[in-house]
Amino acid sequence: MLNRYDRNKKKILNDPVYGFISITDDLIFDLIEHKYLQRLRRIKQLGLTHLVYPGALHTRFHHVIGTMHLMQKTIDILKSKGHAISADETKGALIAILLHDIGHGPYSHTLEKSIVCEPDHEVLSLIFMRKLQESFGDPLALAIEIFSNKYKKKFLHKLVSSQLDMDRLDYLKRDSFYTGVSEGVINTDRIITMLDIANDGPVIEAKGIYSIEKFIIARRLMYWQVYLHKTVLAAEQMLIQIIARAKYLIANGETLFATDPFKLFLAKNVIREDFNSSPQYLEAFAEIDDYDVFTSIKVWVKHKDKVLSTLCNNLVNRHLFRTHIQKIPFQPAYIEEVKSEVMKLYDIDFADTRYFVFTDVAKNSAYDPLNDKINIIFKDGRVEDITRASDQLNVEVLSKTVTKFYLCHPKQIEAVNNSVL
Repeated sequence: MLNRYDRNKKKILNDPVYGFISITDDLIFDLIEHKYLQRLRRIKQLGLTHLVYPGALHTRFHHVIGTMHLMQKTIDILKSKGHAISADETKGALIAILLHDIGHGPYSHTLEKSIVCEPDHEVLSLIFMRKLQESFGDPLALAIEIFSNKYKKKFLHKLVSSQLDMDRLDYLKRDSFYTGVSEGVINTDRIITMLDIANDGPVIEAKGIYSIEKFIIARRLMYWQVYLHKTVLAAEQMLIQIIARAKYLIANGETLFATDPFKLFLAKNVIREDFNSSPQYLEAFAEIDDYDVFTSIKVWVKHKDKVLSTLCNNLVNRHLFRTHIQKIPFQPAYIEEVKSEVMKLYDIDFADTRYFVFTDVAKNSAYDPLNDKINIIFKDGRVEDITRASDQLNVEVLSKTVTKFYLCHPKQIEAVNNSVL
């Protein structure tokens, strides 16, 4: 027979960023306890960023709990300002933000197109939500409407997904906390307190404009200093190349160690239709996490394939590639010369140098005035976009997309032939 403690689903979590977070709803407790969401404990929020910032070991689970906490605070503020938000709508919004990242795979964004070719994590989150609806019923239906922007009160969706949503508010504050990059610190309490609703969308009271300016600047700094840090880019690209080589070898008949669910995705380029036609892919995806991938990489260090073993050894022991960044694309002749040096360094075929020399583009726009604007509301009821309302020129500058081209290659290349670089 169960005692009163076994039946208690009212819990308090001690979060290092916000302090105590209360779980006061039985259904939300059950969702948090579900294996789909518990998997997020085993997926790092920032992929391989801990190889640059050692403290960045927090997980997607930390993040979604934080976003739910901010959503509850936001709804309380909006209700205090006279906006009608029912108990069902509150629960729907909390569930929508709690489950918004449930579709993330191992190493979060890093392997988003490597483990599953398509769709992206947001579509997979929706697939997971619909699967959970089979067990939890109507409250999930409302959460899905809010998440999909099909619910009549559009502002609820924008609190889940927009340029000023609970997702961004949490990850900026949380990521700056765990990385130690203080430039990313934002005042979530101030921003949420200044939130209001106008024209069925979130707006910020004019006296909160400086907090929003700081939010936009913090986002830009965090992208170039953390998310798109050149060494992080190198580590992430190395991981992508490892998975690409593993898939290539399996496709050509090689036997590789991997857990059963991970092996399923290495052996096939899984697309959206596979999730719809075969339930085994969703269940397998719900089982793989960072541990499946990194355990496999540790084993592959000793694989007979030189390309795979070299890449894995470099990543496991943090022998990360050098990254060069510039404003224009790298010349093909220059890339070919670097590849020739890599071919001699590792004694491999020229075709295989693509796993060791790669170029890509890093883009960031701290604020996009053409997409879900951040609006400021003045005392006279006038509503203006932040770029027009701000008296700081930097906001308009920050709304422009910055593009950087980068090239990665083994660091030993400089020692082989300095003239190449």
